Amino acid sequence: MNLLEFLGVFGGLALFLHGMQMMSSGLEAVAGNRMKAILERLTANRFMGVLVGALITAAVQSSSATTVMVVGFVNAGMMTLSQAVWLIMGANVGTTVTGLLIALDVGALAPVVAFGGVFLMVFVKRARLQHIGQILAGLGILFIGMDTMSAAMAPLREFPAFIHLMSTLSNPLLGILFGALFTALIQSSSASVGILQTLAAGGIVQFSGAVYVLFGQNIGTCITAVLAAMGTSRNAKRATCIHLLFNVIGTVIFTIVVLVFPVTALIEAAVPSPKAQIAAMHMIFNLATTILLLPLGNWLARLAEQLLPDREEPQSAGTEMRLAYLTPVTAGGKDGGLGVSAIVVDQLRNELHRMLEMARQNVEAGFNAVLRQDTAPLERVEQREEYIDFLNREISRYVSRLIAIETNERGSRIVSSFFTISGNIERISDHADNLAGYTRLLVEKGISFSVYAQEEIRQMRDISIRAVTALLSGEGGRVEWLSQVAQLEQRIDDMTADFRRDQLARMREGACSDEACILYSELLTDFERIGDHVLNIAEELTKARTTL
Repeated sequence: MNLLEFLGVFGGLALFLHGMQMMSSGLEAVAGNRMKAILERLTANRFMGVLVGALITAAVQSSSATTVMVVGFVNAGMMTLSQAVWLIMGANVGTTVTGLLIALDVGALAPVVAFGGVFLMVFVKRARLQHIGQILAGLGILFIGMDTMSAAMAPLREFPAFIHLMSTLSNPLLGILFGALFTALIQSSSASVGILQTLAAGGIVQFSGAVYVLFGQNIGTCITAVLAAMGTSRNAKRATCIHLLFNVIGTVIFTIVVLVFPVTALIEAAVPSPKAQIAAMHMIFNLATTILLLPLGNWLARLAEQLLPDREEPQSAGTEMRLAYLTPVTAGGKDGGLGVSAIVVDQLRNELHRMLEMARQNVEAGFNAVLRQDTAPLERVEQREEYIDFLNREISRYVSRLIAIETNERGSRIVSSFFTISGNIERISDHADNLAGYTRLLVEKGISFSVYAQEEIRQMRDISIRAVTALLSGEGGRVEWLSQVAQLEQRIDDMTADFRRDQLARMREGACSDEACILYSELLTDFERIGDHVLNIAEELTKARTTL
């Protein structure tokens, strides 16, 4: 085998993986949010959950992509662990479609399909048709890559070292280990199964040994979900554990069955094509494992809970700054872009809701501190302000990475709105922190506001809390709700103007000191700015809801 043939193998693999990524990206752009809605709603019934998981995975040709979405839903609290079980089972069934397509040997049509897809991408202006073209181009490139690998691997049949390596795969443990490690490396069971089919078609590996590699590939595909679950909630990690348990249990059972019974001989007799033999075994493995474990889905969930029990939080956990809902994004990963916006919309919304509640507490505490001239709450206000600053930085970084891999235009707009909302929440907290800071000056310099000014500050506090609380309501984003928030913001502007006139009148009458007047003027500015940022948030929430 010369260098060009060796490089041809990697070139073919690159085309195969790129084709899969193009298909996933195109599908995400066309229907990412719809897939999210389907997964979220149709999972109450175990049979429906399995069916939905299978259909979506068959469409995207990636069980990892579906499982990553499931991990995200569980992490956001949108899906129970029991619901996740059915989707994971269905994902394992749906992933067999790629092997079946390869077994059909439609490589001759691949250039035509690829050309048709590229034509739509280049010469058609409608975005939806361009994305469909991306799907078709990806499909064509996938099969071209498969043909390239097949041609490059042909000389391996006469390469002694490679023949020896392949012969060792007849050992069940070595075969399973090889399949698991290789699939974990390229993070695609569809690609690794396709390569195995190519090796079998070229006579390089025997079907009797290929089955063990195939079993290991089903274990290796769990690596993407494992990476996605890093830094997530305990339940999200359990969903990943269920995925791993499903494939490990299936591998153990089928390894024993293949060793004891002449299963491989029966498949070889019934199916003449080596590619079809592997596709058939892949489907039998996942279908049989699903049927076997379907009645035991709740038991798998309980087992995952026992393997990953709830941990007691340390005493300092309450003050530790962390993201509570967001799942890490696999930047640049081939499965990382699929359905990303669909996964994180609810997670971002929950994280922002938590952040906004902290800001509301600071607004209330800031006004109360001024009214009571009490510096005791200031430390807690400053701690929340630091926490909000941390959340704003982390959300901003997260969104920046997300936008870089997001292909769904609607998803990008929603995520961008959330980016703007995060910045406005941080500004509300800044103004609340300013309010609290005035308390120190009041106490240190012995400044006091008049009875009239104190009453105005109470009114400012009440309507500010009312405005921020409106953002936390479940009606957020509706047009009628936006109108109500706009009225509150206008009321804040009107009150600011009225209170400034009253302040000028008090100054003319000599009813307030210079220091008190300056502080009150600054307080009015912060009050007005809080209203401005509240309206900005409400407008972005409405924009995001309209996009959805």
